[in-house]
Amino acid sequence: DKRNREMESAKKNLQLIKPFTEASEPQKPNSVSQLDVTTSISEKEKRDIYEVTQRIPEDRGPETGKAVNKNQLVNKINFINFRAETLLISLKHRHYNKTLTLLAKPQPCLGDLLNCFWQETENIQEILKYYEFNNVLIPDGQNLIMVDAELIRMDKDAISLLLPDNGYQVSSRTVKRHACMDITVQLIQNSSVFSGALLDFNARSFKIALKTAPPQTFEWINPESPVNLILSDAGETYYSGECKIIRQTTIQNSGTYILKPLRLEIQKFKHKEFRSQRYELVPSPNIIFKHPFTKTIFDLKALDLSGSGFSVEEDERNAVLLPGMIIPKLELSFANSFRFQCRAQVVYQKVLETHKGSRTIKCGLALLDMDIEDHVRLVALLHQAKDQNSYVCNNVNLEELWDFFFDTGFIYPHKYAFIQKNKEKIKKTYERLYSGNPHIARHFIYQDRGRILGHMAMIRFYENTWLIQHHAARKSSQNKAGLVVLDQIGRMLNDSNHLYSLHMDYVICYYRSGNKFPTRIFGGAAKSINDPKECSIDTFAYYHYQNTSRPMSTLKDGWELTATRNEDIDELVNYYEHTTGGLMLEALDMKAARFNCDNLAAEYHRLGLKRERQFYSLQKNGSLKAIISATLSDVGLNLSDLTNCIQVFVLDQKGLTTEALNSVFSILAGKFQQKDMAVLLYPAAYADDHAIVYEKLYNLWVCNVKSSDEYFRYLNRLLRFV
Repeated sequence: DKRNREMESAKKNLQLIKPFTEASEPQKPNSVSQLDVTTSISEKEKRDIYEVTQRIPEDRGPETGKAVNKNQLVNKINFINFRAETLLISLKHRHYNKTLTLLAKPQPCLGDLLNCFWQETENIQEILKYYEFNNVLIPDGQNLIMVDAELIRMDKDAISLLLPDNGYQVSSRTVKRHACMDITVQLIQNSSVFSGALLDFNARSFKIALKTAPPQTFEWINPESPVNLILSDAGETYYSGECKIIRQTTIQNSGTYILKPLRLEIQKFKHKEFRSQRYELVPSPNIIFKHPFTKTIFDLKALDLSGSGFSVEEDERNAVLLPGMIIPKLELSFANSFRFQCRAQVVYQKVLETHKGSRTIKCGLALLDMDIEDHVRLVALLHQAKDQNSYVCNNVNLEELWDFFFDTGFIYPHKYAFIQKNKEKIKKTYERLYSGNPHIARHFIYQDRGRILGHMAMIRFYENTWLIQHHAARKSSQNKAGLVVLDQIGRMLNDSNHLYSLHMDYVICYYRSGNKFPTRIFGGAAKSINDPKECSIDTFAYYHYQNTSRPMSTLKDGWELTATRNEDIDELVNYYEHTTGGLMLEALDMKAARFNCDNLAAEYHRLGLKRERQFYSLQKNGSLKAIISATLSDVGLNLSDLTNCIQVFVLDQKGLTTEALNSVFSILAGKFQQKDMAVLLYPAAYADDHAIVYEKLYNLWVCNVKSSDEYFRYLNRLLRFV
């Protein structure tokens, strides 16, 4: 009959198998290579760890599953060969009710004959003394296909089988397990650390292999207590978390453990009442990343998106994201047209029921870092999604911008008298600031039909501090446009403050008490927050020093001007904490750990701009009287010259004479070759006490962005009545 003819044909082909198996050494498996870099487990121990035991219930015959015909079987076998993977050969004990499943590598299959090499050949000869062939199990995604094949030959190197007309699906995993590559494991419990490798995982559990090192034993691991698991490779750590031991199998000094994470949500950042607003975009971006455990590419759809994170949906059976896992390189792709790269971390996992009765998994991911230019483009996209007239760092018609400044009164006659003599230099500075330099400059514009209605800008002028400036709106739309750009800058602060590349720990703003809008917004916020370590205000006297005589070169009568030392800065900090205790010195890089580090100057220079700082200490007979910060920048970087000025911090208001102070100004004017220098004098009370004529008082508002909830709470209350 047909079956006998197939058997005879297969036997005739055995001569093709025998010489090949004798002449060829089976390749070493790739699937266990990760153990080589993490442990010294022997080949036998590897085989013991990787043996898969599968039991088919006795009351379930092979015909009870879905039939898979021979052509489909052959295609699945060849696909396994194409991917250099393995199928499972089930063996049963000759005398006892026990099964053993070994991994085998199939060779290309043409139809009837299936030839396989054992993945591990060590001790196969001994195994075959006690076990005989049972059946073949072919992995098919989350299913197993059982094939009741006929054995032609089986030895220590290979096995040859005759395929039947059909196989049958006999099992279907609820959740697929994903094999891992080169991931090192550290399991920690009660100060004991065990090392090993991650074998596979799914969204619910990890399977790990451990190796003990004397005097360790597996008795040191209490299965009833949680363990801490750390997963990493040679480059970095991808996961750490508390887990519960579900199952364990130990063989001498090697063992396998199944662990279940105990937390489905992590609190990566400090809890905030006012969170980033999320948007459902059309089209929604694709989230593309190489999984750190499997090194394979995954492509998921984003459900929603904000400037600080996003969420995705996974099929429960194929889920690969676990709370706490870090993805070093992830790409947000919009219709395959433009894309942003970032570093992200999974922060929560939720199981959702669909209307069809199936289940999906929603995972939230937080942005850990992102290139500044990419993040600006992302934020700009989201602001447009909320209001089509809201723009962030867009290409600006500078002629329209200057018209806006004059029309709104932002440049008033007295200010124009100051800037007109340098107007060509100022125009060039603005061309650089508004031509795509988000590392140091941001602008927010509310614009309708090409006409600017509201504008707000900020520059990064200190290491981790951004200075808000240029806030104005046209009268015809002042209520809306002015508030919209204020809302824009607040949303960006909320979205961006935890990104390292943005360097935004503090936001500062100079404003005059007579200016109603900033007094109400910034002054009101400081009063409402009522905590100088979250939001503070310090007042400076502002005036211009006119050097009408020949600059001085030295001081007289025991006065000395020297380079500022760390000890001088410490004394300034002590004075400030005693008198005010706000955020000013921290925000202005005026603490010992920061004041002499000026990495920002190089960034400005790279962009064709200037920003330099020099510090001086003014002493009388060795006693510190004041510290002077000379900041030199491009004219017009700030139209009130607050970024190109001399800042004086007086520590001894009675001991510092105006004569000595003016002498210092004369020396610095000669050094910097300037006849007219803007001066910010702190505290402002010193100017009043010494009859110094100043032009105006400037309040320096400083907000700690990490504690911004109180600011947004106040702003919400205020805008409710606007």
